[in-house]
Amino acid sequence: MSEETLESLALRFALKNAVDHEGEANKGAVIGRIMAFDEAFKERAGEVAQVAGRVVGEVNALEVDEQRERLEDVGVLELEAKDERREGLPPLGVEAGEDVVMRFAPNPNGPPSLGHSRGMCINGAYAREHDARLILRFDDTDPVNKAPWDPAYGMFEEAFDWLGIDVDEVVYASDRLALYYEHAREALEQGLAYTCECSPESFREHKAALEACPHREEPVEVQMQRWGEMLEGGYDVGGCVMRVKTDMQHPDPALRDWVAFRLVDVDANPHARVGSRFTVWPLLDFQSAVDDHLLGVTHVIRGKDLADSERKQRYLYEGFGWSYPEVLHWGRVGVHGFGSFSTSGMRAAIEEGQYSGWDDPRLPTLLALKRRGFLSEAIMAFWVGLGLSEKDIEVSAETLEAENRKLLDERADRLFFVRDPVLVEVEGVEGPVTAEVPRHPDDPDRGVRSLVLEGEALVPRTVWEGLGEDVVFRLKDCGDVRKVGEDRVGWVSRGLSDEREGPIVEWVTPSSVPCKVLRPDASVHEGRVEASAVGMDEGEVVQFERYGFARLEEVEDGGVVAVFGHR
Repeated sequence: MSEETLESLALRFALKNAVDHEGEANKGAVIGRIMAFDEAFKERAGEVAQVAGRVVGEVNALEVDEQRERLEDVGVLELEAKDERREGLPPLGVEAGEDVVMRFAPNPNGPPSLGHSRGMCINGAYAREHDARLILRFDDTDPVNKAPWDPAYGMFEEAFDWLGIDVDEVVYASDRLALYYEHAREALEQGLAYTCECSPESFREHKAALEACPHREEPVEVQMQRWGEMLEGGYDVGGCVMRVKTDMQHPDPALRDWVAFRLVDVDANPHARVGSRFTVWPLLDFQSAVDDHLLGVTHVIRGKDLADSERKQRYLYEGFGWSYPEVLHWGRVGVHGFGSFSTSGMRAAIEEGQYSGWDDPRLPTLLALKRRGFLSEAIMAFWVGLGLSEKDIEVSAETLEAENRKLLDERADRLFFVRDPVLVEVEGVEGPVTAEVPRHPDDPDRGVRSLVLEGEALVPRTVWEGLGEDVVFRLKDCGDVRKVGEDRVGWVSRGLSDEREGPIVEWVTPSSVPCKVLRPDASVHEGRVEASAVGMDEGEVVQFERYGFARLEEVEDGGVVAVFGHR
């Protein structure tokens, strides 16, 4: 942990952020800088968010000059060295020239989520670093509990393309049933597995008693006969399974003679790709073990919640004389701000009409994040920055937003969006006043957008109603005005006035167009956006000044619809 206290870090970063953004610090940006400064703060995400929120509020209450003075007192804290320390992943430990084969193996029962993207990004980053072969393998052999959804296959491939990760081969486990059957026969013939007619309740009793069931040591001929009957439909669902022999006295009950194959009612549960052709399906631990070997996978990188899979599969690998891949695990990451969602839960909620679809801005799917204007590079940087620790951690969604903000700050053009506008008359202005506002404050080559003030302006209602009578405030990039009535202001100065005591306010002209902003909390902010938005492309991400980043979803002469990303 740094010698800097959380309080002092929050203050220094909040002051710097406020000075850089016309007196208004952003809580998410401050949280991101604190997390970047010292990774240990990621384990205190809740406390960091609380302190940062309070300090940002205190800093934003100061005048800009006071902010500058206090920043001079505390000093600017540079992050370059700290940022370098965060980048990259621990080395794989492979020899130069050694062939590396990796795989990402999702169950395609829904589209990829932010959680999926961790495995996609980390495997992709390692594959790029080591010029490795990366396989996208769909582990789609559970037609009942995690039934594959046909569109999901293409969605994962599209997500890899969007993330900028090259996939060398796409494999479908459901196409490889014959291979699994072949290895099942070999396992039975070699005495590595057996067929079991025990009911689940009966086998649980054997397992609890640390004793083998009566089928375990029956002759190979009997085992093969039962296996043949399984394949030929001689059993009802649940009437027989194939188990891998382990140690019935193993301290972990989950490892005692685990199930490798079971019967499935395929008429009630047809598979998305192969329909009802197969009734005998492998469980994940058998299918994945065989595929990792046959595909030559050298490194498996996955969550530590799958550590039991390795312990189970090693019985099979040792029996067949195979070498197990190198395994790296990551711990659980809880991302505050996205809630707790499961793919099946999201699908049910969509079908019930609670969400508009898989790209609903409230959901943590990659489709939804992309719709909100999150960049693929930000998602990659987020996961790589968190590293590959087995420790469970909690982070704020604002950390991801901070990564996205770093990229969008440079790329996004600026626009004025006025929420819930009030039309005010501007008295005393002589002739049209043209405000030449930069499309991007740091890139003059992008040009300007022109807002022509001709006696009327639209300003945000919340700002207008909070202004006292006779208060001088600034129409951003245009001039200072004084509030003189319920819907009137008086022109004060084209330049910067010494009289100004009110805020800097975004504004638009009556020629602006209606704009709706869809929010991740399902609310809709309505207002007006400057007319130059109509010339922009659908899908472009912009920054509504003093409001936040948004992706333009519909751009028409009659109005604009945008999806809010974050501040």
